[in-house]
Amino acid sequence: MDAHQLMQEAIEARKKAYIPYSQFGVGAALLGEDGYIYHGCNIENAAYSPSNCAERTALFSAIANGHVPRKFKALAVVGDTEGPIAPCGVCRQVILELCDSNMPVYLGNLKGEIQETTISELLPGAFGPEALEKA
Repeated sequence: MDAHQLMQEAIEARKKAYIPYSQFGVGAALLGEDGYIYHGCNIENAAYSPSNCAERTALFSAIANGHVPRKFKALAVVGDTEGPIAPCGVCRQVILELCDSNMPVYLGNLKGEIQETTISELLPGAFGPEALEKA
C-alpha cells in the first residue's frame, strides 16, 4: 500500500472523529504487517486532558486487537491544516514505544500534501524502551 492509499484511509478515519469542542478532526491509519488497517480518530472530552489523539487511538486499537508492537508497516495522519499535520509530543512518544523507529510516518492535510518522515526524525534524542534496559 502506498502513501496516498494509506492517507485516504486516514481521511476516512477522520470522518469518525468526536470533536464537539474544537471542531478540529484528525484521522490516522495504521498499516499492520498483515495488511490490516487500523483507523484512529481524535476523541474529545469536556475536561480536555482525557481526550485521545487519532494516532494513539489507532495504535491502541491495534494493540487491543492483538497486533504485536513494533510490527507495523506505516502510519498516516491527516488534518485540515495549512501544511502537513504534525503529531503532538505525547503521540510521538507512544509511536516511539509501539513502532519501529524507522517505520514510515506520512503526515498530510486535506489539500493532498504528504510529508514522509520517521519517528526517529520526529523525536530525536528520544527516551525509549532501550533506555530502561539494565547494563
